[in-house]
Order: sequence, then structure tokens, then C-alpha cells
Amino acid sequence: MKTFMENPANVERKWFLVDASNMPLGRLASQVADILSGKNKPNYTPHVDTGDYVVIVNTDKVVLTGKKLVQKQFRTHSGYIGGLKETDYGTMMANHSDRVVLKAVKGMLPKTVLGRKQATRCKIYKGAEHEQTAQNPTKVELKGARQ
Repeated sequence: MKTFMENPANVERKWFLVDASNMPLGRLASQVADILSGKNKPNYTPHVDTGDYVVIVNTDKVVLTGKKLVQKQFRTHSGYIGGLKETDYGTMMANHSDRVVLKAVKGMLPKTVLGRKQATRCKIYKGAEHEQTAQNPTKVELKGARQ
């Protein structure tokens, strides 16, 4: 029996809708990264981009456990000397929760050309409305939501 290897011409992509309400950030990011890379499919091939599109809504309702809202820092650097800017996650979640989720999802993807391409298929929105209604995304229930 031969081993099946997927090729880019045969990949069929679907659209999935994920509601991030009451989901811990890490659990959300790891499960979304699996969908983006195609690890949830039986025809997963590591060197071929077999992943699907993901639309994440309600990122302002994502949960950070413990004292991460106060203690964890969001760091950016301008490239110049003394150009480090630090913001705590509480402020980032209040103002830019979509950026926090995107950074977490990108951190779970491979640090290669393939991973950067997979990250472009993730669409993130703060509220419940999204622009991908024409694609008819299938709603996905992720494991680990808090009650």
C-alpha cells in the first residue's frame, strides 16, 4: 500500500466560524492553529498547506486565567535604541483584543513561510458581526469553553 501525499492542487478549503466567548486564550489559539494548518483533516501533509479558513468573533470576551491581565506584558520594539514599549494584557484586551488573539494564534503556527501563509487565512473580529457571511462559515464548537 502506498502512502498518500496531498498536493496543493487537490486541497479543498472550508470556512469555519469560532465564537471566542468564555474561551481561555491559549486553548482557543491552539485549536484554531490546528484548523489553520489542517491537522484536523485526515489528509494532513506537513509540507503542504492543507488548512482551512477561520473567522473568530467576540474576541473581547476571551478569558485570561490567573493574574495574566496584570502581570503579563505585551512587548513591541521599534528597532531603535530604547524603543521597547510594554503594555499589560489588561489594557490590550480592553483596546485591541483582536491583536492579542492574532498574536497567540501566530505563536502556535510554524515559524516558516508556510506558517505565515496559514496565518493570513485567520479573520478576527471584536464583536459578533463579521464580513464573511457570503462564504457561509460553518460554526465550530471548540473544547474548553468556561461556563
